[in-house]
Amino acid sequence: MERYAMQFLKDWKKRGNRKPLIIRGARQVGKTWLMKEFGRTEYEQVAYVNFESSKLLQTLFVDNFDIQRIITALQIETGIVIKSENTLLIFDEIQEAEGAITSLKYFCENAPQYHVLAAGSLLGIALHKHTSFPVGKVEFLDLYPLSFHEYLLAMGQKPLLDLLLSRDWTLIKSFREKFIQQLRQYYYIGGMPEVVLSFSDRNDFREVRAIQKRILSAYVQDFSKHAPNEIVPRIRMLWNSIPAQLAKENKKFIYGAVKAGSRAKDYELALSWLIDCGLIHKICRASKPGIPLKAYEDPGAFKLFIVDVGLLGAMGDIDVKTLLEGNVIFEEFKGALTEQYVLQQLMMKEDLAIYYWTSGTSTAELDFMIQYTGKVVPIEVKAEENLQAKSLKAFYQRYAPDTSIRTSMSDFRQEEWLVNIPLYAIGTYF
Repeated sequence: MERYAMQFLKDWKKRGNRKPLIIRGARQVGKTWLMKEFGRTEYEQVAYVNFESSKLLQTLFVDNFDIQRIITALQIETGIVIKSENTLLIFDEIQEAEGAITSLKYFCENAPQYHVLAAGSLLGIALHKHTSFPVGKVEFLDLYPLSFHEYLLAMGQKPLLDLLLSRDWTLIKSFREKFIQQLRQYYYIGGMPEVVLSFSDRNDFREVRAIQKRILSAYVQDFSKHAPNEIVPRIRMLWNSIPAQLAKENKKFIYGAVKAGSRAKDYELALSWLIDCGLIHKICRASKPGIPLKAYEDPGAFKLFIVDVGLLGAMGDIDVKTLLEGNVIFEEFKGALTEQYVLQQLMMKEDLAIYYWTSGTSTAELDFMIQYTGKVVPIEVKAEENLQAKSLKAFYQRYAPDTSIRTSMSDFRQEEWLVNIPLYAIGTYF
């Protein structure tokens, strides 16, 4: 399985000013596999420690942060003679050892010759709780489920991906049915590595759904195991409400839809917990297309998406026949899946500020508005070949952006005031 993040790690290894690297991401997006595979292919040896299972080392950092003392303990635990020039140190589930995150500061300052990777399933929560985070002494890599590009590689469809990357729109149009078939499969399968690997091996949609349900069950178990007891019921209710919220024509998150009479203050801790876990993405409204978009953010108006399009379909119990063959009563939720898919592809782009926009009267709504290469680009998402773009037209007439994008199942076309990008190619455009 190829992950684009691997190139980031290779570049990190070569840098002279390299710092310890923390990989952030939701549970089961492939952090452990990525670190071990990087170590296997790029180093002579790997000293891997999982602090969740290694009870002995959970107190290693409590007394002091002497690097030689830490290295000695790691050598005893792993049975590996650690040499800075050929060994990768991996600290997995780093949040489970008190002081382990802080120790990265001392690796950076006192022993920068060591190559140190760290990750944790609930790392975002640990970082917010931590009182001594090594600000400026670590680097970050955000890992998400497989993108559509990575999915094509996993399915043995490299020629299709190469064609997409070529942007030869005439030839791409000739193979549109193949692209659409792969895209609809991706909507169902999603990008969780275990799910993708299973489907690439056995081509069994029932097994796909069974694994997805197991992942969702593990997430719910995490709520009870790791979240404060008093907010667990609210985490569950908020999490379970997301498919219905996205199925609405107006996808703005409404607290009252979680439970009648609910207000923001009732769920703000539950929302923060899910965001910190990497399980949901909060996309805020921006009131106007100014630079930077952050300056025009409306924190009280937002949409919530989950970590993976395949898991969203599993939460909604969408069967594979409905998704692959189409069903007229499925149209509204298809829009939710399509927006979820587009967001995931956009999030793969580093430092892309992502918002959405509505007019003051809310008669016009743009699914996404991004800040890209110093410009604001509006994006309207269509689930099928619908070429209407009323909201995008209203936005264009008001603000006259240099580039306006509609993404749909229709072929690439450059019109006077907008560009139509096929949904399966949205990840190649930016």
